[in-house]
Amino acid sequence: REAAKSGFFVEDLGTALEALSSLHSIRIRGLMAIPPIPTGMDKSSRYFAEMHQLFVDISAKKYDNVCVTVLSMGMSDDFQQAIAMGSTMVRIGTGIFGPRNYQSPI
Repeated sequence: REAAKSGFFVEDLGTALEALSSLHSIRIRGLMAIPPIPTGMDKSSRYFAEMHQLFVDISAKKYDNVCVTVLSMGMSDDFQQAIAMGSTMVRIGTGIFGPRNYQSPI
């Protein structure tokens, strides 16, 4: 629900999966989530737990062309927490390449 992010709202995901499952050239293999930036003591564990439960719930359903095996959540600052909450893929670009230069024209 952040302007800088896009994707499906949790409440719309079931309908979207039903529609996408009928497209035989599309294969749904997983979910990706980026939680809001934590403030103060707020951690991302609540969001990671919700995504993991959604991942489990979708895995249990039998949609055509949907076989979720990837749960991508966690980035350089929270990847350990994400792995502990069930993430199978993390994005650690900042940890490898350093902070982005948002002023760069590239």
